[in-house]
Amino acid sequence: MMVWWLVALTLLVAWLLWRSFQLAAMQQTDVTDSLLQQAPADEHQQQLSLLRAELAELRSGVIGVGQRVLDLESRLLEQQQLLAAQGEQLQALQLTEPESKIYSRAMKMVQLGADLEEIMRECELPRAEAELLYNLHQQKS
Repeated sequence: MMVWWLVALTLLVAWLLWRSFQLAAMQQTDVTDSLLQQAPADEHQQQLSLLRAELAELRSGVIGVGQRVLDLESRLLEQQQLLAAQGEQLQALQLTEPESKIYSRAMKMVQLGADLEEIMRECELPRAEAELLYNLHQQKS
């Protein structure tokens, strides 16, 4: 979900960059035309230089934002891969520990509506542990 958001943000930045180039070109043409009619050639060159410098600043700013978006996207993908790997390790660990199987079974029984005595009998748990599991998971259900 977050990857699509980053892709959308990247597309938005690209569109803004394209639109800013269009506007800058239109403004540069308009300004150049009006300057040609009003001011001497030296002033035209100064205005043109200022406009070019502003356009270069805008370009570098948009490129920097785009690079940050790409960096964030790659970091997000790395985090998602790490999280998926940790989830798989956790599942494997839960399946290999016999005690966790008993507790998982007891939690499932609580969620399915089993009573305390049935949990103690089926999972062979002492009353204190069964009560603790029952009370903890009864509240979540």
